[in-house]
Amino acid sequence: MKRRQWIGGTAAAAVLLLGAGALYQLRGDTPPDDPYRFRVLDDEERAILAAIGPVMLAGALPAGGTGTNAFIEGFDTAVAGLPPHVQGELAQLFMLLKNGVLRVLATGVMHPWHEASQEEIARFLTAWRYSGIVKLRAGYDALHQLTLAAWYGNPVSWSAIGYPGPPVVR
Repeated sequence: MKRRQWIGGTAAAAVLLLGAGALYQLRGDTPPDDPYRFRVLDDEERAILAAIGPVMLAGALPAGGTGTNAFIEGFDTAVAGLPPHVQGELAQLFMLLKNGVLRVLATGVMHPWHEASQEEIARFLTAWRYSGIVKLRAGYDALHQLTLAAWYGNPVSWSAIGYPGPPVVR
């Protein structure tokens, strides 16, 4: 897959996610009260995102687990909207991050994700962001774009950035 295809797929997921939030706002609905049912992410992938998300979002998540949970649910929603071949590439990225030996070799993160410090995760993200290896930069870009789409596409985040939401159409 070419980088343009990846970026296009990620942008499409962001648009879908923003559209879903806007639809709730326009209709005056609230999301269903049922607990979220993950469509793509497994437990280990959610643990990885719970560790990486707060570092990437650098204090944007509210204190407590509700912001992190909303972010992870948004990430799952965004990934579920991606084309199957992009989902497959993302699954490969998560396989690399889930495997202990490969995690240490590829990221330098020595601890399991739930025990890794924010500094350790920040070093890994910075190294991938500026890596001379195209695949590592693409992995960072994928995580970064989906993380931002997952959080800022969620109406829960809008008040913190001063966005009142889309205009109400009557």
